Amino acid sequence: MGYRTNRSTTLSIDQRRRALGIMLATPSMSFMLAFFVLPCLLLLLFSFWTARSFVIEPTFNLDNYTRTLSAAGFWRTSLTGLNNGLWTATLSVLLSFPAAYYIVYRSPNNQAFYLILLSWFSSYLVRVYAWRTILGTNGLINNTLMQLGIIDTPLAFLLFSPFASVVTLVHIMFPFALLLLVSALRDVKPDYIEAARDLGASRGQVLFKVIIPMAYKGIVAAFMFTFILAAGDYITPQLLGGREGVTNGLLIANQFRSAGNWPLGAAMAFITLALFIGVYVAFTQLLRLCRLSPGRRYHDAGAPRC
Repeated sequence: MGYRTNRSTTLSIDQRRRALGIMLATPSMSFMLAFFVLPCLLLLLFSFWTARSFVIEPTFNLDNYTRTLSAAGFWRTSLTGLNNGLWTATLSVLLSFPAAYYIVYRSPNNQAFYLILLSWFSSYLVRVYAWRTILGTNGLINNTLMQLGIIDTPLAFLLFSPFASVVTLVHIMFPFALLLLVSALRDVKPDYIEAARDLGASRGQVLFKVIIPMAYKGIVAAFMFTFILAAGDYITPQLLGGREGVTNGLLIANQFRSAGNWPLGAAMAFITLALFIGVYVAFTQLLRLCRLSPGRRYHDAGAPRC
């Protein structure tokens, strides 16, 4: 009888916890369902319809997808966006990882972390125009180099080029990557690092076999978060990228606000989403091939290495 009573008590406690968890999660899940999932499903439905003279006709077809996939301009702008996203995500993660390591394991306080996050207090457009001033032909960099006698004429490639777009996007996305990496590295306890060193691991082995695999989710999140934001951004490439800085984000936005062709814009958006998913799969597979992902053991000497 006592065993049955204890078991029923345990079940009732578990049921209460489960009910409490559902009750706490219901508001946020309802919000996501109403304002994210349902709009995405509607947008997916629109992508199979047609639009004429700003009027959407519910006629199911694949014309929007075939038209988008066969358009050379869409792939050109997609390549520009992917290029911006990959460079921005890679540089943001590589630059923010040492900073996150210092903040978590070396800094006695979070002052450096707070100073970096202060950049969020400035407007997005203010930072874009600030870099436009810095990189311009009469900007800080060109004027300094000319006064030092290093160059005779301003460097034209600094502004209205992919370089300008990537530099500005890295500056904007750096705090996002840093925040995610700091959160991930805080889960890697110093005891694990000390244990690896006591077992004879070098600094490189500690980094690549302990820290990075344990912070794997944070690294993937930081890379993909910055990649998606940078690849989908069309303001910065439009203001700093020049004629070749147009991305498919601008094409999609124009379909919704200018052309009034929501179905075509929706098809472009979902094709772009498929490209982003492909980048995610490729990045995670690359980390696995480089033996930087957790949950795997490599006993074969002939296993692929990065």
